[in-house]
Amino acid sequence: MGASAVLLFAVPASPLAQPWSIIGGNLVSATVGVACATWIADPVVAAALAVAVAICVMFALRCVHPPSGAVALTAVLGGPSIHSLGFGFVLTPIAVQSFALLAAAIVFHALTGHRYPHVAGQAAGAGKASSVNANLGFTRADLELVLARRGEMLDIDPADLESVVNEAQLQAYVRTFDELTCADIMSHPVASVFATTTATTAADILSRRAVKALPVADPAGRIVGIVTRADLAQYAPTKPLGKLLSVPARWLAGDDTATRLVGSLMSAHVRTIGADTPIAALVPIFANYGHHHIPVVDARQKLVGMITQADLISGLYRQTQLHQRKAA
Repeated sequence: MGASAVLLFAVPASPLAQPWSIIGGNLVSATVGVACATWIADPVVAAALAVAVAICVMFALRCVHPPSGAVALTAVLGGPSIHSLGFGFVLTPIAVQSFALLAAAIVFHALTGHRYPHVAGQAAGAGKASSVNANLGFTRADLELVLARRGEMLDIDPADLESVVNEAQLQAYVRTFDELTCADIMSHPVASVFATTTATTAADILSRRAVKALPVADPAGRIVGIVTRADLAQYAPTKPLGKLLSVPARWLAGDDTATRLVGSLMSAHVRTIGADTPIAALVPIFANYGHHHIPVVDARQKLVGMITQADLISGLYRQTQLHQRKAA
């Protein structure tokens, strides 16, 4: 269990540390170990066979968990106190301790902001990453073919490996563009609101300015959040008659939109970027993290502008033109 704890808490991204690995691996190994201890009299033969069979079954069920080898050995070499449990050893202590350790790991990683279980969290961006990689010269199918050709198991999830290669290619792309900065392509001045601004006022600003997001700033001009069109959809301006009819409906629902503040709707976790940052640094941010608009701040972390995907595309085109003119 100590070895399992090292995997679950220290390297949660490892395929060997995922929930099915620890639960399936430990239960399979405990069952195989008890069976070998029960049916084979020679402890040396029983121990060797228990580990070998446990490894084979774990590979077959795709629940390889290295510490489970010790579980199989314990079932054989644990002595009279373990042998007296029979197949009850699979339930307690193995199943009970495995589920308890897994629950503790899930709570720990949730509190510390880590993605666990890792595979489930990675699946959401797999399709997008594959399309990006296809444009950069390789696909997920190419990666899986190469991994299969190696004929051995690597302690890294293919999705993570794909992401690392993708980011490395984007970083190499970034090195080729270092002239234009975010200050050169950002939209400014940019509308912003305070956390104390009402939701209806913010929705009206979004509508009048035809933008998709508003930075939320404190009185000193520093970014504290961002509110999007989706956040304010129900507060969007309506036609006079529709607006009049919506008042009693909202009153009956107990929703006082007149006093609903932006601070209760905004996302406090907002990604910002410095005005002097090369625009190529924006490429992995937009490509990998799903951002559509990024506030630009100065050296004092005060809002000075906003960059959208359209701004980035325009900036990359301008920079490509500069490189072509220099080459000519």
